[in-house]
Amino acid sequence: MACLLTLARFCAPSSELQIAESWYAKTALDDLLGVPIDKVNDDRLYRGLDAALPCRDGMFRHLQERYGQWFGTQFDILLYDITSTYFEGQMKSNPSARRGYSRDGRPDCLQVCIGLIVTPEGLPLAYEVFDGNRSDVTTVEQIVETMRAKYGHERRVWVMDRGMVSEKVLTKLRESNARYLVGTPKSMLKVFEHEMNDDGWTTLENGVQVKVCAAPENLDDTSGDTFVLCRAPGRIEKERAMRQRQIEKLDAALRKLQQSAATKRLRDRGQAERRVGRLMQRFTRAARTFAVTITERTDPKSTSKTILDVAVERRDEPLRWAEKADGYYLLRTNLDETDPAKLWQMYIGLTQVEYSFRVTKTDHLLRPIYHRHEDRTQAHILICFLALTMWRALEHWMKTRGLGDCPRKLIEELNVTIFIEMDLVYFDCVPHSVTSCWIDEYKSLIGRQTIKTRIFSHRFRGIACSMKCKYHGRCFA
Repeated sequence: MACLLTLARFCAPSSELQIAESWYAKTALDDLLGVPIDKVNDDRLYRGLDAALPCRDGMFRHLQERYGQWFGTQFDILLYDITSTYFEGQMKSNPSARRGYSRDGRPDCLQVCIGLIVTPEGLPLAYEVFDGNRSDVTTVEQIVETMRAKYGHERRVWVMDRGMVSEKVLTKLRESNARYLVGTPKSMLKVFEHEMNDDGWTTLENGVQVKVCAAPENLDDTSGDTFVLCRAPGRIEKERAMRQRQIEKLDAALRKLQQSAATKRLRDRGQAERRVGRLMQRFTRAARTFAVTITERTDPKSTSKTILDVAVERRDEPLRWAEKADGYYLLRTNLDETDPAKLWQMYIGLTQVEYSFRVTKTDHLLRPIYHRHEDRTQAHILICFLALTMWRALEHWMKTRGLGDCPRKLIEELNVTIFIEMDLVYFDCVPHSVTSCWIDEYKSLIGRQTIKTRIFSHRFRGIACSMKCKYHGRCFA
C-alpha cells in the first residue's frame, strides 16, 4: 500500500478516496504490485499510511545507500532549509498544527514546518517536521544532532541561508566540530560598508562579483571565520522594485488607518497599535522607512470619549542604506577554502532546496493537508517526500540519458502511450520491433536503453507500464 500511495502521489496526486475509486483501476498496477483492484479501498490505503510511518528512518538510510550506488553521491556537504505547509480545518487532534509565519501566504490557517536536507545535486536525504510556530533558527541544532546520531560524526559542511543562523547557533556548531557556510543578516553588511566600494572583486560567469574580506576590528568576533562579500548587479533593480511596491502598499494602508482615526471610526488605541504591528510584519521591506506615532486626546464633543491622532513620518536614512545594500550578500564560513568563487557556488546550491519545495507543493500537492491526526499528517508528508525522491532521481537519470530535465513532461507523454499484448526479451540490441509499438516521440527514449523486459498484457498503459521496464537493471521509477 505504501508503494501504491507513493506511485499515485508521483504520477497523479489526489486523495486516498480518489485513488481507490478511480485512479488505480485505470492503471496496470494490479499486475505490477500483485494487488487486485477489488482489494484496494480507502480504509486499506489509510492503514498503509499508518504502516509506512514507522519505517521512515530506515527509508532515509536506504536512500543514502542507493544514492551512492546510482549516482556516486557524497554526503560531505548538506544543504538545509525550512518551509511550511498549511491545513484545512481546525486540527484539534494535531498538537503540532500551530499558527506561525506562513511561506504559503496563508497566515489564517494552522500549519506545520518542514526542514528538508538535500545533497548539492538536489537529492533529498532526510527531513524533520516541526510545530507550525517554530522559528527557523531554533531548528538547526536539532537537525545537526539528529543527522549526527543517525549517520555518524563526520565533519560535514552545513550550508544554510541567513534566516537559519544566529551567533548562538554558530557557536554550537563550532563546539560540535561542524563546518558551515551560511548567509549573514542584512544588518551585518553595515560592518563591511567600507569594503563595498573598494577594489579586489572577482567576477564570475553569471556576473556576480565576490571577494574575501577580513573581519574588521570593530566586529566582536573571535571565531576566526572567513567572510565573503558578494555583489549581484542583476538583483539590484529587482530588490528595489520589491521594496518600492511594499512602500506604496504600506503607505496606502497607513493612510487608511489615519482616515479611520480622523473620522472617529477607530477610537481604541490598542486596536490601532495592533493594526500597525500587523502592517509592519506584513511589509517587512518597507517597515523601517516609516515611523508611526499614536496619541490620544479627549473628544471635545464628548469628554467621555477619546480621539486618536495617528502621525506617519517617512524616514530617509534607512531607505538610503537599503538602496546602497541592494544586491549585496555577506557569507560566513569556518572552512579552510578561501576561494570566494567556490564558496559562492557552494552557497547558491540552496536553490536546490527551494526547487524541491516547489516540486513538492505544486507537482505532488503537499498542501493543503486535510488529515486531522498528527500521525496521518506525518505519513502524508513522508509519502510526498518519497515521491520527491523519485522525481529527483528520475530527473538525474533523464539528464544522463539526454532526455532533458523535466520529469513532468516525460510522465505526461508516457501517459498516452499504448502497448499491445506480446512477450519480448531483448539483450544489448536496439529493439526495433518495440519502437513500432510506441509513437514516434518515444523512439529516442527506447533507442537509448538496453532493455530486458516482459510486457504482460494490453492493460499496461500510462506511466504504470514504464515501471515494468528495467533500464540497466534498475526500475524506471
